[in-house]
Amino acid sequence: MAGAGKPAPSRSKQFLELGGIPIVFHTLRRFAEVPAVAEIVLALREAEIPRLQSAIQAAHDPAAASKPLRFVAGGETRQDSVANGLAALDCADDDIVLVHDAVRPFVDARMIADVIAAAMKYGAAIVGLPAVDTIKQVDRTADGALIYATIPREKIVLAQTPQGFRCGLLKQAFAQAKAEGFQGTDEASVVEHMGHEVAVVMGSPRNIKITQQSDLALAEFYLRG
Repeated sequence: MAGAGKPAPSRSKQFLELGGIPIVFHTLRRFAEVPAVAEIVLALREAEIPRLQSAIQAAHDPAAASKPLRFVAGGETRQDSVANGLAALDCADDDIVLVHDAVRPFVDARMIADVIAAAMKYGAAIVGLPAVDTIKQVDRTADGALIYATIPREKIVLAQTPQGFRCGLLKQAFAQAKAEGFQGTDEASVVEHMGHEVAVVMGSPRNIKITQQSDLALAEFYLRG
């Protein structure tokens, strides 16, 4: 699990509080409560590792502490952070590795189980939502954006996490991407770049990524509900 992306200028978003505790605590609990999850590796800024370790110890949260938890320093990009987390794992080629955004605290056991099952079958799988709005492809100009195509909605899904992969496949894809200087937008795109198919399982509108203040307000609403 990685709090991925370029480091923010202030504290990382996973430390923002949701219901009085850091968002990352909610996310850790979701994975720790799934029996199929054997261990959790969290990638974050190196300077923030001691802070989170102390917070977890002080919280005495049985759920969050129920699985082995390791910390690795994140990188400049999401891909670098996930690569660091992957390098910390001692996994067999056929083991399933899940990658999840730390700021998606409403992932549930069904989504996790579905991704694991699909990754075991296909080698790679993501959680995604069918598009409900009309999708326009545009050219950006100095005066704004100009539409040049409408993409059929049935061909579009909105990618979420977790994303799951056989460990050997993901390591191979990351090694190839590094050798070729390829930067993907998520782990699935790195595997796609290698030419491997990626399955999609149903996500949830509640599985939001908290990136701005309006997302946090919605998350508080979901939490109260």
